[in-house]
Parts: sequence; C-alpha cells; structure tokens
Amino acid sequence: MRTIRRTTALSAALLAVLASAGPAVATVAPAVAPALANSTAHNLHVHLRNASSSNWSGYAATGGPFTSISASWVEPSGKCGSATSYSSFWVGIDGDGSNSVEQTGSEVDCSGGSPQYYSWYEMYPAYPVNFSNAVRPGDHFTGSVTYLGSGKFTMKLSDTTAGWSRSVTKSYSPAKRYSVEVIAEAPSSSTGVLPLANFGTVNFTDALADGKALSTYSPTVINMVSGSTTKASTSALSGGESFSVTWKHS
Repeated sequence: MRTIRRTTALSAALLAVLASAGPAVATVAPAVAPALANSTAHNLHVHLRNASSSNWSGYAATGGPFTSISASWVEPSGKCGSATSYSSFWVGIDGDGSNSVEQTGSEVDCSGGSPQYYSWYEMYPAYPVNFSNAVRPGDHFTGSVTYLGSGKFTMKLSDTTAGWSRSVTKSYSPAKRYSVEVIAEAPSSSTGVLPLANFGTVNFTDALADGKALSTYSPTVINMVSGSTTKASTSALSGGESFSVTWKHS
C-alpha cells in the first residue's frame, strides 16, 4: 500500500496562524490534519473561511448533516517530467471542519517520468485502499458517498468507460457529516503536502448533495495555494452542478 493519503482541507488562514505561533507548533507536519485540529496550543478546527487551501481545489458545502454526495469526472492525462508528483480527484462527506473524510475517487501520479493511474476509497484518518481495476486517462467516473445510518457509509465508484463498479460499506461512528466536497487534491504523506502532478484540467459534472444541485447549499469555491503560488484554480459553477479545476503549479 502506498504511504500517501488524502487529508482534511488545510486552509491558508490556519497555516498562517500556525506559522506565526512560534516553535511550540513549528514541528507539526502541516498536512497531518488530526494533529493540527487537536493541537492543545490552539484547539483549531480545519475550516475553510477564505476559499484557499494548501491541498484542495474544488467546492465544499457546509452546514449538514448531509447524507450523500455524488459527481462525475473524466480521468485526466498526467503530464510528467522527472519529478515525482501526485494528484487525486474525489467526492466525499466531511473534511471541512471535521477530522474525518469518507471519500472515493481516482488518481494520477508521476513516477520515473511516467503517469500512473489508480482508483481508491478512504475512511480518513485510516489509510486509503486501492481498487484493483485498471484506470486509464479518458475513463469516465461517477463517484458517490452515501450515509446509511448507524455510522455506516457506502462509497461507490463506477468506471462507465471500462464497465466496472466497486462499492464498499464501512463504519465510522464519530463522523459529523458536517460537509460535502467535490475536490482535486494534492495528496499528503507524513512529511506534508506532496507536489501536485500536472493533470491539465479535470471537469466535474452532475455534482449533487443530498440529491440536489451542489449550488443549492451555497458551496465555497476553493483554490489550491501555497504561499503566493496558485497550484490549482477552480472555475465558477455552471448550471449549479458542473465546474473545472486547472493545474497551475506543482
């Protein structure tokens, strides 16, 4: 199993607070969301207030409890140089304002100058689990996460191009179901947020929360930013359900 993982969103405002807090928090890896959120120095909750994040680009709606999120996207083609880099595309419940994310999606990583494609589910803070099915650029995915009650979630990912579908039901009773997201992400490791693979542009369509257009919940648009560098930018919502995320920088 790879050591990379997807995490809760880390807002620019939160990172600025940590940067100014001095040595007491300087040793905390900035991408390990539970450590930040449970910091005894600040008791911070990772919540997006200013539409920028070090690891997410896309849309998040808050104010649940939510019961479902779904969207479709086409697996982008990775443009790889010599550097190792990573990118993932997913739908999920929780993560903005909570320490868990129930999610499923696909990925393109660059290693040895070549793109590698995967699909997976994750019940963060547990590690991701890869599906064994082959993934190719141009594959059309539909992903959904649905709350069944009693702490149970079903994560379903369908590749309608290749004709396969995977569904996994797992339990996590502490989940708050406070938010839903449709996201392009720079995954993380124990050392922090990893370089973002050049995926060009990924187009998300049919984004629905609790069966309604995502725009119904006045979602926050999120751009991925590191310092003064924009790593990925998010377009406006079209028809309340569709948008694109474009890679800008690793």
